[in-house]
Amino acid sequence: MSHADLLQGTLSMLILKVLNSRGTMHGYAIANQIQMVTQEVLRVDEGSLYPALHRMEDRGWIRSYWGKSENNRRAKYYEITRLGLRQLDSESRNWADLSLAIRRILELE
Repeated sequence: MSHADLLQGTLSMLILKVLNSRGTMHGYAIANQIQMVTQEVLRVDEGSLYPALHRMEDRGWIRSYWGKSENNRRAKYYEITRLGLRQLDSESRNWADLSLAIRRILELE
């Protein structure tokens, strides 16, 4: 499983966590935050990020509005919703269970 495969399955959780922790952000800033926090282990390209944001908005996990970026350009900003908070909680618990199970396998002697 590549980093890209792993990211594909967890991208919505990562986006929701960033929005919950850092507040409202535009897409480019979300991708940069993920890359920075993971010390560039995870990189989210536009081809993955924007379809995920649209899917998440359709599901009611996030909402968006248009505003001005730091460099005075028009940008779409995203924020987490209550439904998104519940989804983040659910995905975080699932990820914790999965990572514990994998760790147990890796610790086999």
